[in-house]
Amino acid sequence: MARKRNYLNNKDLLAEIIKSKELDELTPTALKMLMMLADRSSNRLPYKNPDDKQDCIAWAYMDLYKYWRNFNPERSTNAFAYFTEISKRGFAKGWNALHPKKYKGTISINGSADGDGLYSF
Repeated sequence: MARKRNYLNNKDLLAEIIKSKELDELTPTALKMLMMLADRSSNRLPYKNPDDKQDCIAWAYMDLYKYWRNFNPERSTNAFAYFTEISKRGFAKGWNALHPKKYKGTISINGSADGDGLYSF
């Protein structure tokens, strides 16, 4: 039985990132690979609203593009794991920007709704 080929191969991704680092810009193939990685990673997360999913994917794209130069092939050869983690953190940043956490039982430092402030007497 033939083994199913993965959608993205670590060896190919690593080669494209090394090439991109030499050129000091992402190659079109590397960019396509990183976008594919973010798109596929988004399928593992549940979203009630499709717009939220698209916004989180955009955050992941932005982080992948922003931090791709930080990958050090001399330190690690697992580019797939590195960029998957960058993508996941991008999704989290996007989600937290869309849905800020509300902590039960806390008081805003800005003060109450009437503008008296937290330390007003």
